[in-house]
Amino acid sequence: MKIAVIGTGYVGLVSGTCFAETGNYVICVDINEEKVKSMQNGNIPIYEPGLETLFHRNIEKNRLLFTTNLKEAVDKSDIIFLALPTPPGEDGSADLSYIIGVAEQLGKIMTSYKVIVDKSTVPVGTADKVKDAILKNSTCEFDVVSNPEFLREGVAVEDFLKPDRVVIGSSSDRAKQMMNQLYEPFVRQGNPIIHMDLKSAEMTKYAANAFLATKISFMNEIANLCELTGADADMVRKGIGTDNRIGNRFLFPGVGYGGSCFPKDVQALARTSKENEYDFKILEAVMSVNDRQREMFFNKIKNRITNLKEKNIALWGLAFKPNTDDIREAPALYIIDQLLLHGANITAYDPEAMNNVKKIYGDKIKFADTEYDALKGADFLVIVTEWSEFRNPNFDIIKSELKDHLIFDGRNVFSLSEMKKQGFEYISIGREVITQ
Repeated sequence: MKIAVIGTGYVGLVSGTCFAETGNYVICVDINEEKVKSMQNGNIPIYEPGLETLFHRNIEKNRLLFTTNLKEAVDKSDIIFLALPTPPGEDGSADLSYIIGVAEQLGKIMTSYKVIVDKSTVPVGTADKVKDAILKNSTCEFDVVSNPEFLREGVAVEDFLKPDRVVIGSSSDRAKQMMNQLYEPFVRQGNPIIHMDLKSAEMTKYAANAFLATKISFMNEIANLCELTGADADMVRKGIGTDNRIGNRFLFPGVGYGGSCFPKDVQALARTSKENEYDFKILEAVMSVNDRQREMFFNKIKNRITNLKEKNIALWGLAFKPNTDDIREAPALYIIDQLLLHGANITAYDPEAMNNVKKIYGDKIKFADTEYDALKGADFLVIVTEWSEFRNPNFDIIKSELKDHLIFDGRNVFSLSEMKKQGFEYISIGREVITQ
């Protein structure tokens, strides 16, 4: 099939590359000429495990192309995916200006039937707005489809190639048939393609992310209560996670969720609720708990080290989660801001996200080549992202480098028994404080 993907951010690039992998002809469109030229030269702009191999293979096969020419891409495509940013406004609502702007352009340049697919996460009713924007400038036949993505950063390629489900919102039999043909190679093992109306498809994405964010915030509340009662949050997590009605994912206590989806989508759903005069109390609590969780973790540091001025701190982890370089809404940024505000010196290490953080802080903090280099001269260690390489470190090196054998762990990376054995003072989330 012939596909255009407008927008080469995280969702657009993963989607376009994976569509090309199943034999489709894909043109990815972006207005950033420098970025497009770089991708044409084989440079991938994001870090996502497994993506680079597919990216290079499909460029070599001439199935994956990049351009700034929207008309060229539209003329050569039957299905057009809108994978454009929908950043939150000050009131939490999704900014649809990029999507509506492109829709208006499509109306001016389409000359034959097209299926226009909203791949971006958008509020209920966006498909109608896209349709109206196209109709302003076009008499061409087209259909608008809602096809929300459910990609997890760090495993996005696997999620796309082997989806749990594919959701398609449309009232057009013609569009449904084309979308079924496109997605059939991805669901050969029997996972469903679920057809529904446009508004239900749009709501499904927000409902899914809000529910997962709710699980995270609920577990963080349980962890905070565990600290007060003497219970162990890890044991509680295992006790409830084995109940198949609950499941064991998204039940790890920590410093809160971040990234490009959960914060934005929960805010947008809350805004939709307000616009419809509905008091969605659970969502308000989810957001409040998430904000408070990173504050509570910093307070653990501040309460233990009453004067942080000129303290040298090793910080492990900057990305909002492992296996990505994405720092959007990353809890580490809040921790860095607070430590700097209190006069601390920070040396940070992250396997993938340091360049992105450098763009924000410049020389306000130092960056290390390895996790152990970050420890040199440090008073104590703070862990904010649970990269796998942090899980079984050389504790002898950590003890030899840290002035105080003190670790603040915002992701419960280490076991309490190991910390006792190694002789660290260890402060984590929802568990016993280990003292030396």
